Amino acid sequence: MAEQTTPADTRTTHGPDPGSTDKAGKPDAAVVRDALGVGIAVGLSGFAFGVTAAGGGLSVLQTCALSLLVFTGASQFALVGALAAGGNPFTAAAGAFFLGVRNAFYGLRLSQLLALPRAVRPFAAHWVIDETAAVALAQPTRRSVRMGFTVTGLTLYVLWNLTTLLGALGAEAIGDTDAWGIDAAGPAVFLALLAPMLRTIRERAVAAVAVVLGLGLLPVLPAGVPVLAAALAAPAVLCIEGRRSAASGTPQGGDR
Repeated sequence: MAEQTTPADTRTTHGPDPGSTDKAGKPDAAVVRDALGVGIAVGLSGFAFGVTAAGGGLSVLQTCALSLLVFTGASQFALVGALAAGGNPFTAAAGAFFLGVRNAFYGLRLSQLLALPRAVRPFAAHWVIDETAAVALAQPTRRSVRMGFTVTGLTLYVLWNLTTLLGALGAEAIGDTDAWGIDAAGPAVFLALLAPMLRTIRERAVAAVAVVLGLGLLPVLPAGVPVLAAALAAPAVLCIEGRRSAASGTPQGGDR
């Protein structure tokens, strides 16, 4: 990009300056508005999880405990989906675990930006998910990062757990959840969140290979195992890229 940028532009593009104040940041009302929008929109999908989990054989207590203690969205849907399909509980848990590992990488970045006191960090870690990371990383200053993270996390946690309870209680009234197609809500929400993050050819290739592996192995492997196999998409794409770069003599890497 040939256009000259200011220090403020650089912070916006590459993430907030850990030591900055809110002098060049967004108005508080704008940060809260964006955070509430994400929290409410995603939090409502907890109803679909409650219905799906209860329809898959989990009790209301078990369903609510997953949302209260796990709180990872897509991982929860993966777990109850595998269990409902008759998968081994350990395999289902492993698939959910690998989906949730991404939050650890969010935490590495957010820990620097939030710079929270040690006593608060274990509680904040429970809210490190796709949505809170996306809102926080979009902010230009530490004050707005903290505000965006907190408002998104609080709104989403409260609403997700409330709608999970309502969905679990209403599962019997709805009847067969497969007939309503509610079990598809979880993957649909996850894909809607993931799609805008796929900006480069490499990222899109990894996503495409993961879909092919997951769907292709679904009929032949036990429930939950295709999710684990889909994780092989990233090393597979990187390996192919490495061989092509070595063959052509060009360096690997860069956004394409």
